[in-house]
Amino acid sequence: MKLVKAIEKYKLFVQFKDGIEGTLDLSDVAGKEAFKIWDKGNTFFDVFISDESGAITWPGEIDIDTYNAYCNIKGINPEDFFKSVQSSYSPSGDGSKRVLFIDRDGTMIQEYPPTYQIDSFNKVSFYPYVFKYLGKIATELNYELVLVSNQDGLGTDKFPEEDFWPVHNLVMSSFASEGISFKEELIDRSYPEENLDTRKPGIGMFVNYLNNPEYDMANSLVIGDRITDVQLAKNLGCKAIWLNNNPDLGGAEVKDSLEELRKITALETQDWQAIYEFLKLGKREIKHLRKTNETDITIELNLDGSGNANIKTGLGFFDHMLEQIARHGLIDLSIITKGDLNIDEHHTIEDTGIALGEAFTKAIGDKKGIERYGFALPMDEAEAKVLIDFGGRNWIVWNADFSRDRVGDMPTELFFHFFKSFSDAAKCNLNIECRGENEHHKIEAIFKAFAKAIKMAVKKDPLKNYLPSTKGVL
Repeated sequence: MKLVKAIEKYKLFVQFKDGIEGTLDLSDVAGKEAFKIWDKGNTFFDVFISDESGAITWPGEIDIDTYNAYCNIKGINPEDFFKSVQSSYSPSGDGSKRVLFIDRDGTMIQEYPPTYQIDSFNKVSFYPYVFKYLGKIATELNYELVLVSNQDGLGTDKFPEEDFWPVHNLVMSSFASEGISFKEELIDRSYPEENLDTRKPGIGMFVNYLNNPEYDMANSLVIGDRITDVQLAKNLGCKAIWLNNNPDLGGAEVKDSLEELRKITALETQDWQAIYEFLKLGKREIKHLRKTNETDITIELNLDGSGNANIKTGLGFFDHMLEQIARHGLIDLSIITKGDLNIDEHHTIEDTGIALGEAFTKAIGDKKGIERYGFALPMDEAEAKVLIDFGGRNWIVWNADFSRDRVGDMPTELFFHFFKSFSDAAKCNLNIECRGENEHHKIEAIFKAFAKAIKMAVKKDPLKNYLPSTKGVL
């Protein structure tokens, strides 16, 4: 059986022994779409992208039953396919090994201010939950682990070797005893004022990984607690996970602005559990375009964001409402809508709802592990209730009346059309009710409740990698 015919960037071509060919298209990796290999027009095998890098999780996110049934009919050994693709597939086409370059002090063990020199056993304190979650990363995910550490003046009178190595060896043996092994330890001994390229964020210690076809640096990450670790990631051409407990640490040794460095920060947290979940689930982040004769819409959506919003629809009150979805749903949302407002507001509002629903469908992906249902009942001057079910079927129940024709620059009749459009495009059920006196507050309460319901429904648990349905499909 000839399995892998050719590999191009983001595409994998396969051929079975009976001559049936298929294409695994990875062109929209960030969207975590479900990609199909087709058997003469019929889906027989679903592959879901596990993270932003395009790496495939084996075998947890594969429709095993469907594929096994196909293999039984065709006489194909199912294990052969997994092994062949796993060994042959490269997300970037230039190497399949991904690396986690992990800082020691402040990341694996706690910093020890004010000296920040851990030279005795009584200074060793392990970072909370690092064994549990780094252990899960080491055993469940396909990364090589490399330790990277600056140890100022190691080997000098101020920091003798005999003070460093016993402590360091205890730290590393403690991780090894928990099944966490490092391929290599990269330790620089210089002081900052020496400006050596081997000192983080310099890349002098990383010659074995740079321009090496065995490594996929673009999809590797640096994990550390200092902004210098983020700068290192930028210098290496990879992403950073910033355990940001003190943003001032290392600030004097970086050349790029904090704004620039945050652009390559894949995750900013203080929690190893969040790191594990991010690496396990991937970043549910997409860019979606929708263009018609009436509107031109660009949406950028990150379901695992922090509430950042950039909304420009040309309608001030509508922008304000859409910002509530980001802020109260804890998603990052950018919506740029250019509509035919010279005619009226209808196309702009309705098409934005359609495009946003389509974006959610792409970002949610295969729906495995999500809660699926969400509800919220915030109380203020207005009472709003929103229930949502991302169950694959569109339907809306709307019980909200408004006594004014407009609020700000937006017709109140079009709020129903926005949510109806979202429901249709996202293939979700929506039940929306609202009571109150102030029209502005009623509408805002609906959007806040909608955001909270979405936040609940799209929450994903890395330990529950199954479809929330007895039907087996959503």
